[in-house]
Amino acid sequence: MTTRLYSHPIYLEHLTPPGHPERPDRLRAIAKVLEHEAFDSLDRVESPMGDPESILLAHPRHYAERIEANIPTTGMARIDADTSVSPKSWQAALTGIGAATAAVDDVFSRRADNVFVASRPPGHHAEKIKAMGFCLFNNAAIAARHAQKIHGVERVAIVDWDVHHGNGTQDIFWDDPTVLYCSTHQMPLYPGTGAKDETGAGNIVNAPLAANTGSDTFRDAFETRILPSIDAFRPELIIISAGFDAHHRDPLAEINLVEDDFSWATGKLMDRAGRFSSNRLVSLLEGGYDLQGLALSVAAHVGRLMKG
Repeated sequence: MTTRLYSHPIYLEHLTPPGHPERPDRLRAIAKVLEHEAFDSLDRVESPMGDPESILLAHPRHYAERIEANIPTTGMARIDADTSVSPKSWQAALTGIGAATAAVDDVFSRRADNVFVASRPPGHHAEKIKAMGFCLFNNAAIAARHAQKIHGVERVAIVDWDVHHGNGTQDIFWDDPTVLYCSTHQMPLYPGTGAKDETGAGNIVNAPLAANTGSDTFRDAFETRILPSIDAFRPELIIISAGFDAHHRDPLAEINLVEDDFSWATGKLMDRAGRFSSNRLVSLLEGGYDLQGLALSVAAHVGRLMKG
């Protein structure tokens, strides 16, 4: 089993205000934990710059132009109360898109069985025409559309275990039965979406979790709602919106997962990828704001990807 890792120094140059939880140190913590000898066989590749036209797979041109126009030449600028940009943010976001689309190409060309993309800014809160929740462009949605456009895929499943609901991904695919969107998340919590009765064209499967629940509840949601939906859908590609802020150490939520829960969920999705999509699985970093919890969870996730 070949696992590829994409990252790039440019991601560290997307700057956020002091004290902001989505900060460059997140990727430094991930890079440090993946220096362990257990990860020596990772196929480490520098993320390529994405084509700005790829943004249009999930967002209209006027939206992309508005984001680009808001990039400052110095200092920082606010997109909304939570989301800021700095001079290198456009380049960082494009490189995140480049890594996500390259990861899809990799699993279809068999250069890798699965891929983890350690990039920032994250993406799953970015709606068709709205940046929010630290996110500018929806990397998972762009990757799914890239798979459909370039590789002729008919069915893509996106599984989102970030503790915050991926309202952006749900918005983009709300009426599109060719993409299955499944999410576990704390509710009520930002951004306020993700109820069970939000089902789109029958392709949206939300499994909200109450605050202070833990491993058993999370795993039950996976077993009873997420995995049966994937089994019925039979995707040709699985994309994970891999947020690690449901870890019990995370300061932005109250779900009490441990590292092994992410390993377990990874294994379950790898099993489905083996059954339905010739092992093709792409994982894209989303949230995770306690550095220790993030690092340990990513190590568990990537370690499981490598086991095959």
